[in-house]
Amino acid sequence: MADDQFGPQADTYVASPVHASGADLERLGALAAASRPVRALDLGTGGGHVAYALSPHAGAVVACDLSLDMVAAVEREAARRSLANVTGTVAPAERLPFADGEFDLVASRFSAHHWADMACGLRETRRVLSAGGAAVFIDVVAPSVAVLDTHLQAVELLRAPSHVRDYRVSEWIATLEGAGFRIDEVRTWRLRMEFASWTARIATSPASTAAIRSLQTKAATATATYFAIEPDGSFALDVAWFGATAL
Repeated sequence: MADDQFGPQADTYVASPVHASGADLERLGALAAASRPVRALDLGTGGGHVAYALSPHAGAVVACDLSLDMVAAVEREAARRSLANVTGTVAPAERLPFADGEFDLVASRFSAHHWADMACGLRETRRVLSAGGAAVFIDVVAPSVAVLDTHLQAVELLRAPSHVRDYRVSEWIATLEGAGFRIDEVRTWRLRMEFASWTARIATSPASTAAIRSLQTKAATATATYFAIEPDGSFALDVAWFGATAL
């Protein structure tokens, strides 16, 4: 389902301003500049923006995604930018075609909420990362309050049928530790989503778009306030950075 959903929108994600910019991308570039990885993995590459940020500071960068079309779009963009050390691989996070300890840096941004099995994906990430290697996971996170969590999952699923779950910070920490990582840093911030581009980017159907707007307009005051829902449907998400080390 994810390949069918994201493949036709591959070039849109390459060009997406929400994905192509941000202080978190700058921090990833700075992390790579400080550590100079020999081989780095951009897991769930999407539009390839993590790969582009890591490329100037790494010996080689593998942009891995479930979608063949997405990987092809990233390889085209890397070539356009003359980033010769970026190559693509098509694979799910749960079954990575890499050797144990092959990478010394892994980064994944706005991908894990689409993985069929996040725990399995994180175990695979740990397997292909060398001991002492750094990992960074950036993703939307769910609120700890149940009714807010439910609202978020509902609008995400209506927008994108491949959505599995936006996990809570506590779930991320427990799953990372269970997969063999030490948590070094957790940072959170808010990210405003402009409704029209948010739905257009993934080609959300008119019926699903209308259903999201219905949920938003009928949301309780506390929910509307938490997500800062605007008259046009634009709203704010919680995002987290998880910095970890492979044990």
